[in-house]
Amino acid sequence: MARDLNPKCKRCRRAGEKLFLKGDRCSTPKCAFTRRPFAPGQKSQRRRGNLSEYGRQLAEKQKVKRTYGILEKQFRNYVLKAVAAKGDSRENLMIAIERRLDNVLHRLGVSHSKKGARQIVNHGLVKVNGRRVDIASFRVKKQDVIDFKDKTLKSPLFANIKATAKKQQLPSWLIWDAEKMQAKVVSLPGKEDLGDLSALGVVIEFYSR
Repeated sequence: MARDLNPKCKRCRRAGEKLFLKGDRCSTPKCAFTRRPFAPGQKSQRRRGNLSEYGRQLAEKQKVKRTYGILEKQFRNYVLKAVAAKGDSRENLMIAIERRLDNVLHRLGVSHSKKGARQIVNHGLVKVNGRRVDIASFRVKKQDVIDFKDKTLKSPLFANIKATAKKQQLPSWLIWDAEKMQAKVVSLPGKEDLGDLSALGVVIEFYSR
């Protein structure tokens, strides 16, 4: 399985903002971006405002990719399908990414980072509609029910999930029962859940060159 092995903190510094790739650690003084809020490398002090149009598009594309932990080939496929589908390409792209199973677990508060959520899925601990799913990029659909293998709920990994999940602010398209450790997809992500999509327009322009 292909993985991005580049240091996580350098990805944030390169993007010029926190991508929260290490979960709660990114909110502490230990965060590398807090201590060194500039891009890595000898010429890191160059102002981002000097980037060319291509450089700006590339930077936005890399930021979205790294935020969701998606590799280049798969991300490109997401973009091409979003452009080919009807409606706003930016909304199509974000909805497809938000529906990924690893992202859903992160939204539910099951893991503090998308990498952690991806590991939970890859280890075969998650069930969708009663069937085990071990593919992080699996896209949930309306009325899907997500829960976990019974024996895994007793593991140390899940010891504090009930407490943390209760504090999680859920998007409107998900319902979470912390006691049963079960979630349901009640709808597809709406505009109010997608946030500012302006950066995605730049991403789509990059692949339209």
